[in-house]
Amino acid sequence: MARRVYFAFHYQDVIDFRVNVVRQHNKLIGAQTAGYYDHSIWEESRRTSPLALKRLVNRELQGSSVTVVLIGSETWQRPWVRYEIVKSLEQGNHVVGVHINSIKGKDTQTKKVGTNPFQHMGLEVSSAGTRATPTEFDGRKWVYYGDLGPFSIATQPLPNRGRHWPLSKWLKCYDWVADQGFKNFSSWIEP
Repeated sequence: MARRVYFAFHYQDVIDFRVNVVRQHNKLIGAQTAGYYDHSIWEESRRTSPLALKRLVNRELQGSSVTVVLIGSETWQRPWVRYEIVKSLEQGNHVVGVHINSIKGKDTQTKKVGTNPFQHMGLEVSSAGTRATPTEFDGRKWVYYGDLGPFSIATQPLPNRGRHWPLSKWLKCYDWVADQGFKNFSSWIEP
């Protein structure tokens, strides 16, 4: 069965065309074969107020079960991508990252692999192992994430409790070209 996938990305990567290669590959082979329907928001959302954009993201995420973070050069720095990641985790979505800089842009060039945003976002797990407080790295230290507070999580094993972990401990990343995304994407979005 095809899943409803929410894509989080930096809009510069739409302009450079890399995002579209991933988001629209289901149109070439069909949603059932690709394993997903695109359930994310488009460019016009950039022109709304922060509160309206937050509501739009929340509404679109509600109908999804998977969030795919398309990682370009500056994705990790984008506040809205960080919000989409944390909100996805709060909602219980399966979250994965896909590096897209190996895809040729509209200039026919590739770029150096972008920084993994999961290394700059984290969770502080409660001592009971059932709640998590989102964090982000501010360039010097880990601080509590300001846009969303603690939320319930699946009970964590004892070694994870009462500790802080970067999201890269839990969330996988793939490279669209090196890991053959066109062929393997449907398996990446399976929990």
